[in-house]
Amino acid sequence: MNNSKIIFDVELDQENVPTKINWSASDNPQGEQPSETKAVTIALWDHQTKQSLRIDLWAKDMPIDEMKKFYIECLAGLGDSIKRSTDDDEMAQQVHTLCEKLVEHVKNTFE
Repeated sequence: MNNSKIIFDVELDQENVPTKINWSASDNPQGEQPSETKAVTIALWDHQTKQSLRIDLWAKDMPIDEMKKFYIECLAGLGDSIKRSTDDDEMAQQVHTLCEKLVEHVKNTFE
């Protein structure tokens, strides 16, 4: 059996706000060298309580427009995952439709 590890290293300021986030993965083909990122969202399913758990972190210098794009892309990825894991075309399409609306919203916000 193979094992894989994903490691997040978060530097915090005096108020415990992330200033730098690095991540690495043991099975990354480019090696285990840490890579910097500005945001990470992790969602877990607790099968005992039947609810999700989330960790959302972002560096305080993450630009707002990039944060909005990040979340839209996360939602779109969830739509793709819904299709692959449940084969529910309707639910996946509704998520993608929401993403299209959010892209327009963000475009209008920054024009």
